[in-house]
Amino acid sequence: MINPKGILKFLPTIGILLFIGIYIYASKLYPGGSQADLSSMGFDWSNNYWCNLMREEGLNGIQNKARPVAAIGITILISSMIVFFFQFANYFEKNRIWKMTIKITGALAMISAAFIFTKYHDIMTTILSICGTVVIIGMIRALHKNQLTLMKVMGIFCIVIIGLNNFFYYNKDLIQYSPLVQKGVFIMILTWTIVLNFIINRKNVPKQQL
Repeated sequence: MINPKGILKFLPTIGILLFIGIYIYASKLYPGGSQADLSSMGFDWSNNYWCNLMREEGLNGIQNKARPVAAIGITILISSMIVFFFQFANYFEKNRIWKMTIKITGALAMISAAFIFTKYHDIMTTILSICGTVVIIGMIRALHKNQLTLMKVMGIFCIVIIGLNNFFYYNKDLIQYSPLVQKGVFIMILTWTIVLNFIINRKNVPKQQL
């Protein structure tokens, strides 16, 4: 019999896997247009951003059928990640201030991610990057105190790649590579999250109640 509490514990992982599946499906519905070629057809994995899938129209001007599917995907991801940040803070962090910092900045990062497809894209991207960096710093601190060196190194790499993503995006000479860097950010952070979600839910490791 399926244990509902067990499912909730692994909700971040389940949500991430669902998001990936939805992302791929939405990309197949995208009509076309990218920063490299506005008249192109279909989703270009090298030149399209995730937020392109949530436009009312593709960059080529054709109605975007991927939008509602992409909206479902980002909603699932945001909800799952907020649950993860609360799980992580409760499990690894004993300091009250840092615990609240991880929860609040994590939630703010995810909420801002929901609005990156609007006209406030650049502002939301900045908020996402700042809050994302703060929450990852808080997580790295907690992982260091818990002597999880590999997870700490992965967290540091996440900060580096987030910084690179912003550097590429705001540099007109490098922006052509930004969509690929963005996908690298997705892969790294989501992989890190899944691994930590399993560490949090290892059997026979008593910690604070989630």
